[in-house]
Amino acid sequence: MIHLTQKTLSAVVACYRDEGNIQALYRRLTQTLQSLTPHYEIIYVNDASPDGSEGILRAIAAADPRLTVMNQSRNFGAQAAFTAGMVQAMGDAVILLDGDLQDPPELIAAFVKKWQEGYDVVYGIRRRRERSMGKCNMWLYHQFYRLFHRLSYVSMPLDAGEFSLMDRRVVERINALPERDRLLRGLRAWVGFRQTGVEYVRPERYAGPSTNSFFRNLQWAKKAIFSFSYVPLEWVSLLAGCSVLLSCIGILFYFITFFYYPDVPRGLTTIFILALFLGSIQLFCMSIIAEYVGRIFEETKQRPRYITREILNDHRA
Repeated sequence: MIHLTQKTLSAVVACYRDEGNIQALYRRLTQTLQSLTPHYEIIYVNDASPDGSEGILRAIAAADPRLTVMNQSRNFGAQAAFTAGMVQAMGDAVILLDGDLQDPPELIAAFVKKWQEGYDVVYGIRRRRERSMGKCNMWLYHQFYRLFHRLSYVSMPLDAGEFSLMDRRVVERINALPERDRLLRGLRAWVGFRQTGVEYVRPERYAGPSTNSFFRNLQWAKKAIFSFSYVPLEWVSLLAGCSVLLSCIGILFYFITFFYYPDVPRGLTTIFILALFLGSIQLFCMSIIAEYVGRIFEETKQRPRYITREILNDHRA
């Protein structure tokens, strides 16, 4: 068999509530990697999935020494799962993909070709999503990525998630970053190097219900913006300046009416509206500042990003 490369590829899969997807993804991913290189490893990070994922992964790991399984002590989230896999990976390039088969393994061949052309990072761009969500949700998805692209202080690709290939030197730079509250797609853009995207149609989840929801996606949006943008803090200054300007106009208007139009009625309604308006602005500004303070608090505690309970087929041991 003629392979595309002789270098080692490491595929890191984040697994949570994916018991119905594991076998199909493992089969397709193995076939893809075998066609690309004779040297590869698959790292499954079981993020304390409450279903039968661990039992299925144990059985596959017992039969395939190339499959490493990392069982986390509790659910730390997808970003921590990918981080754990990146630390464990030993390949010349590391591929990140979700365990629900919405990141098609067959696209890895296109990633590797771009990598061989000299690109250090190759990420998937979701040109279209084949999933049962309304047009309103799809519109919100696209608008968020455009907003994130405009607000971020680094250039963020549009509609690109964690599905990507990263060269070893990029992985080492990201692993060396000390921050705990991670957004890998943002860190991937922040470290730089030569990057490019490959468009694909994102399929529906292969099996099982989606773990996403509107409020979970809202949390993701907040995390992305407050981790890679200072614009919300600039909004605080802008709102404060507008409030001062409105207050000055209000004071001027009050004196004009007091001296030139003494018969204009003066009630509590105006005071109530002004107090409510200014109080709302203050609370909004405090909430923005609190988001940044909360992230500072998390970083200063210096807790580990994740805790791994056990590793099956640990090639680093």
